[in-house]
Amino acid sequence: MPEFQHIEAKPVAGALGAEISGIDLGHIDEETLDEIRRALHEYLVIFFRGQDITPAQQLAFARRWGDIHVHPFIKGMDDYPEILEIRKTPADKSNFGGAWHSDQMFSPRPAMGTILYARQVPSKGGDTLFTNQYLAYETLSDGLRETLAGLRAVSVGDRFKSTGGRTRLDIHAERPSMQVKDPGNVQTTASHPVVRTHPETGRKALYIGGHCQHFDGLTDAESAPLLDWLCQHSTKPEFQCRFRWEEGSVAFWDNRCTQHYALDDYPGETRVMHRVTICGDTPV
Repeated sequence: MPEFQHIEAKPVAGALGAEISGIDLGHIDEETLDEIRRALHEYLVIFFRGQDITPAQQLAFARRWGDIHVHPFIKGMDDYPEILEIRKTPADKSNFGGAWHSDQMFSPRPAMGTILYARQVPSKGGDTLFTNQYLAYETLSDGLRETLAGLRAVSVGDRFKSTGGRTRLDIHAERPSMQVKDPGNVQTTASHPVVRTHPETGRKALYIGGHCQHFDGLTDAESAPLLDWLCQHSTKPEFQCRFRWEEGSVAFWDNRCTQHYALDDYPGETRVMHRVTICGDTPV
């Protein structure tokens, strides 16, 4: 376990995740930022309780990690277009992020990280699950690792197998609280390695999720047996942690080595989150 001088880190599960205490995300010096970076690399997803930050402060913190990614399909806030207000009300029949995935896998340069801030939470439910993709890779047999070496998967941003091939506009009809936009000329289909090397830690991670449709060069039917098995393997309970939200909580996860799943188990209640996504690199 790493030693820190400016923060305290309390692991929440054996596989990944830690709550970070002793800081205000609205006022971070360089030494503290360096320790937060170390904690993110160690725990893959880190959580902060009791934060009271403005949209401008959330963006300022995110920009210290890289450029901000603008979502190609979902409209941002009027005053802060780089922030998505992820709102689910009793009128919505489904939630946003309700399947295992890594953010923006359909982009040529997928998201490095995501910072999610709880503005309003239901009285119960609405937790988020995370899974460690280093462990998902490291627990594969040597033979399967050899099979996956060099294999690539195609990720698509608009049609998902998990929703029966429906488009974003189809799904939007069930989520009146979320505003969909036309992606224009933004590329929303990309091919990436099934095993990627983290550019900062050098560790290998399984890189799949709900956006993956098939292996590059193979049909959906040919890809399905192995792809479905990998998706199930990557989300085994022993690779997971679970975060129970409170108003003012922040989660910051590394999309390069995790997947996440937003639970939709709070019927009749409202959940409002502010999400900022940080640009990443080309997976190798």
